[in-house]
Amino acid sequence: MLRACAMDFGGNWDTHLPLVEFSYNNSYHSSIKCAPFEALYGRKCRTSIAWTEVGEGKLLGPEVVQETTNKIVQIKERLKVARDRQKSYVDNRRKPLEFSVGDKVLLKVSPRKGVVRFGKRSKLLPRYVGSFEIVERIGPVAYRLRLLQELIGVHDTFHVSNLKKCLADVNLHVPLDEVKVDDKLHFVKEPIEILDRGVKKLKRRWIPIVKVRWNSRRGPEFTWE
Repeated sequence: MLRACAMDFGGNWDTHLPLVEFSYNNSYHSSIKCAPFEALYGRKCRTSIAWTEVGEGKLLGPEVVQETTNKIVQIKERLKVARDRQKSYVDNRRKPLEFSVGDKVLLKVSPRKGVVRFGKRSKLLPRYVGSFEIVERIGPVAYRLRLLQELIGVHDTFHVSNLKKCLADVNLHVPLDEVKVDDKLHFVKEPIEILDRGVKKLKRRWIPIVKVRWNSRRGPEFTWE
């Protein structure tokens, strides 16, 4: 956006930043189905075209109003070009993910917030569990899985973004008996017991630490916290 502003307005591009901000805040965003200004204040912003309706055109002059309006239109066009270019970059790297009935897939899980009161998030924590068999395709981007008894409370239909193609190497699969997953597909990492206690020296003080045993067999089983 700033690059387009500098290219269009040359050396005095910084004087047009308020117009760029105005155009951005009043451009339609597909994610919120309205402009940011309208989402924040609950009404549409009065544009420079409407200035003449309240008599301000006589004060500013019709030439200034028209020039400002033309620049806003130009900025909006540049914003659209920038958005389309960014979308094309993402689309080129994104491949459609499709599965067939009978395929084996892994199901994405995430750490549950509010459960782990201490400890660091490890890269070795499970991100997917399974494998599960696809029993039906629901629309273009959703699938129904045959879940195990441990996931009896989980809805059996999932978006394709939560699925991953199952690899042939069974050593890479994460069975449910090695992790704890709730009905929201959150991976629950909980401390089981404290095995030892100690102290750790910082720069100016000592702090107590404990050796904790976790409930997961994936990732570090014992950590000092």
